[in-house]
Amino acid sequence: MNDSSWGAPPRPEFWGTPEGPSQGAFPAGPAYDAYDAPPVSRTQPMPVVPDTREDVEVRDQRDLGAALPGGPYFRDETPQEPMASPPPVPPVPAQPEKKKAGRDLRSAIGVGVGLGALVLASLFIVKAVFVGVVAVAVVVGLWELTSRLEERKQIKAPLVPLAVGGAAMVVAGYVRGAEGAWVAMALTSLAVLVWRMTEPPQNYLRDVTAGVFAAFYVPFLATFVTMLLTADDGPWRVLTFLLLTVVSDTGAYAIGWRFGKHKLAPRISPGKTREGLFGAVSFAMVAGALCMEFLIDDGTWWQGLLLGLAVAASATLGDLGESMIKRDLGIKDMGTLLPGHGGIMDRLDSLLPTAPVVWLLLAVFVGTG
Repeated sequence: MNDSSWGAPPRPEFWGTPEGPSQGAFPAGPAYDAYDAPPVSRTQPMPVVPDTREDVEVRDQRDLGAALPGGPYFRDETPQEPMASPPPVPPVPAQPEKKKAGRDLRSAIGVGVGLGALVLASLFIVKAVFVGVVAVAVVVGLWELTSRLEERKQIKAPLVPLAVGGAAMVVAGYVRGAEGAWVAMALTSLAVLVWRMTEPPQNYLRDVTAGVFAAFYVPFLATFVTMLLTADDGPWRVLTFLLLTVVSDTGAYAIGWRFGKHKLAPRISPGKTREGLFGAVSFAMVAGALCMEFLIDDGTWWQGLLLGLAVAASATLGDLGESMIKRDLGIKDMGTLLPGHGGIMDRLDSLLPTAPVVWLLLAVFVGTG
């Protein structure tokens, strides 16, 4: 049997030519002579040497060191001492955040001075011009209010009858007093109801209710300003009304910005504080005492204290009332007509509810003549 049939390589003597191996093809030697010999392993098994007690202890210690967390990764690695952690860095004290005014004070002051000059010039030169200024402010305020109602709540209070009736209401208050103001208010409300009938009946009650509210809130309350003007010292009464309202707002802003910590009505106006209210009352009472003593005929200082207290309360409530409206509408300002102030309604918010309060107290203290 040929060796190649079992997968063994051909014998060396048949390599080369078919007759036999070529001479000199392979050198003679024991490597080829021993081809048929069984393979002999070249490695010899090492004798088993039993471990001594010292070897077992060393091995156990090394295995334990490699298994523990933080131990050496290799058995022949020498454990290193843990690095010392850096010293803790002392915390940097937080710097108190500086309070910001929230508006452009330069623009606000500039616009305020300009409006004040216009009001004073018309008030002491020609009373009719001042009445016209009030009527224009009322019409613009109505436009801002009805526009925001339609934009944010889809309430369509009719502007045309409100604007015409509002201007007529202001003039009627100056010409005919309280009686003329009430008659004009009633006619304006009726005009709102009739005007809204020209549109589909859906949401009729909602729209006319908003229209009557707008007629009362803006022009009717503004008529008390022109009613103040009808007295003999009318310009000084209007000036007292304006000064006390502005001083109240200024005192609330100054004291609240500097010392305000306790919120007055956080759900309505988060910026107002109890400290600010105290500043409004204090400033207004001092200004009221001075105005009643030196500007109003037959007025006394103690009447001015009461007047200032009432103005601070009504101005604050008026500001909170419009903040309630703006929060319901989801807006910050009623308009953008006055840089640094917002819109006309953002300046009338504290003036409108204060006008009837001042008119009533002055009528009680010194009469309406």
